Amino acid sequence: MLEGMTLKDPRAGAVARLAALAADETRAACLLALLDGRAWTAGELARHCGVAASTLSEHLGKLVGGGLLAEERQGRHRYVRLADARVAQLVEDLTAHIAPDAAEPPRGLRQSGADSAMARGRTCYDHLAGRLGIAVTDALTARGLLRQDTGFALTDAGLDWFGALGVDLGRRGRRPLARACLDWTERRPHLAGAAGAALCGHLLDQGWCVRIGSSRAVKVTGAGERALTDLLGIDTATLR
Repeated sequence: MLEGMTLKDPRAGAVARLAALAADETRAACLLALLDGRAWTAGELARHCGVAASTLSEHLGKLVGGGLLAEERQGRHRYVRLADARVAQLVEDLTAHIAPDAAEPPRGLRQSGADSAMARGRTCYDHLAGRLGIAVTDALTARGLLRQDTGFALTDAGLDWFGALGVDLGRRGRRPLARACLDWTERRPHLAGAAGAALCGHLLDQGWCVRIGSSRAVKVTGAGERALTDLLGIDTATLR
């Protein structure tokens, strides 16, 4: 290397600072909890993470300051959510890189049941994931509504299908219409992007899927089973 010359990428410091924000178990737990796409109060996150409110507040300050979380206040309550879909994608991508045997085993039947529900069906920020997300993605692809050969893209038939369903794809802004998101339980990509978000919202609005408690897990209702069978030919018995 020539004297006085440096090859260090000028973004290296920023990347290191960003990685450091997630390099704490409590902050990582906050990011994972907020993948449900909803706003949480600081108190709810403190109880979820098992730390004191004062400790959690310090961590939230770092996450907000680093641009990973957005906050708003309503009266005495402080609410936080993931800053945007890009942050959700970053967290989900990091999760997908965890080796299956690297995670801690479930502690007790309750935790095991919660893990099973998450694997069966869940929201990944604002789109469907788990076996449900993969089943929907596969069905869309098999029916020629979604292409996966050159990256995820809706076909003309797919655009017509969403229109006939009455789903507004909201194709405004820079968010891609369809994007592949690697599913950390199935190890395969599911549909994300504006189309994935719109479809997830439609299923929840129609009551075809419902959330399980306050977690990210969702389950298909009886009406949802009939709708997914009629619309996409999905064998929903595999999702129970």
